[in-house]
Amino acid sequence: MDLKSARNVHIIGIKGQGTTALAQFLGAQGIRITGSDTEEKFTTDAILSAAGIPFVEHFAPENIPPDVDAVIYSTAYNEENNAEMRAAKARGMRLLSYPEALGEILSTKVGLAVCGTHGKTTTTALLGTALEMAGADPTVIVGSAVPQWNGNARIGKGEYMLIEADEYQDKLRFYAPWGAVLTSADWDHPDFFKNFASYKETFKRFVSRIPKAGFLAVWGDSVDTQEVAEDASCKVLTYGFGEDNGYSIKGHRLEKDPAEGVGAKQVFEVVCQEDSLGFFETKLSGKHNVLNAAAAIAVCHHMGLDMEKVRLAISVFAGTARRFEYVGKRKGSILIDDFAHHPEEIRATLAGARAMFEKKRIVVVFHPHTFTRTKALLEEFAQSFDDADLVYVLDIYGSARETQGGVSSQDLVRLINRFIPNKAEHVPTVLETVEVLEKILGEGDVLITMGAGNVWEISHKLKD
Repeated sequence: MDLKSARNVHIIGIKGQGTTALAQFLGAQGIRITGSDTEEKFTTDAILSAAGIPFVEHFAPENIPPDVDAVIYSTAYNEENNAEMRAAKARGMRLLSYPEALGEILSTKVGLAVCGTHGKTTTTALLGTALEMAGADPTVIVGSAVPQWNGNARIGKGEYMLIEADEYQDKLRFYAPWGAVLTSADWDHPDFFKNFASYKETFKRFVSRIPKAGFLAVWGDSVDTQEVAEDASCKVLTYGFGEDNGYSIKGHRLEKDPAEGVGAKQVFEVVCQEDSLGFFETKLSGKHNVLNAAAAIAVCHHMGLDMEKVRLAISVFAGTARRFEYVGKRKGSILIDDFAHHPEEIRATLAGARAMFEKKRIVVVFHPHTFTRTKALLEEFAQSFDDADLVYVLDIYGSARETQGGVSSQDLVRLINRFIPNKAEHVPTVLETVEVLEKILGEGDVLITMGAGNVWEISHKLKD
């Protein structure tokens, strides 16, 4: 039985960003959804509740209804660490991993996918918004909540389906889209990819499956993304700040709010083969988000969509949850939350913040995510906070993947302070960090909570 004809589906690990989006999509098709996860609170709890999707906060065989047609599971779980998966297999139920299920659905549509180390979520949501406003009525599955869609998914009636395609555990092998975007390629997930070469190889295999009649939009300023693109047999569209790109960004400038608030915008021109597509504006911060916008512009132009509607979409798009998200204020200090959990992401996010808030003190709370990533990229992490004035580092968040790994947050703090003494401090928990920040934050500060764990709780707890 394929998912299109399913009536009842159970999802193990339903609070994941991807599984939440999939639950919304399947529920919109009239499929009855049940789910299970841990008691830990995530930003997706509210999305699932608002969508009326029931879930329990423990794993047990009795959670699986006897009449389910399929059991979909987060790749964080397997038969060894999850009782429901063992039970489903013993009962002979159809088991599908999240990427397998998503790939099956994608194959029924004209598939579009956004992949890359960084920028996947924002680029997917931004491109999805542009397709929506240009009249394509796409279905979109994205790894974060998009406010105007009331969740992690947009359910459309058009022929296009756009997904955020995660490379971890080589999930890309399940996707064969008509068109794709490759935003970046920096070694990540060292618990799965033992070196940069093996990491790039998963992208190479992915782009090689794009049909000749399709396309690949790729960041053209990177030798690594261009190396990956060489394995594509389809048309390759390059975008970036370099002159040699097919879609070249010109005249980039930041127009700031005189009060140094959060109302700044970036303005830039996109030139395609010497023909100007005009100037675009984005509310998003940082040059990396200009690149994300350029990727969406290149795809829409290649697809022949109305560029005036695309221009409007770029200008009104306000971002997604946990991507430089404005949370509120505390005693005049500005509170921002961001998902950055890789050195390059931290560097880009903080560069954008520094450009926007030149005169303010930038205080960062960083939550390292996974021991393997922290250990493999420790030196890079230590040198990624140049644009922060003060850094608090929480204990490493291993999530469902790891419990320990021969590295600690104190190691990172020591390295940061080797370059600038007393810049960083280790504070183990969320509640302890809140207590520290309550005492030091003031009118001239910007607080950025940063990381893939539950560090977002800090900015929300501090909000006036």
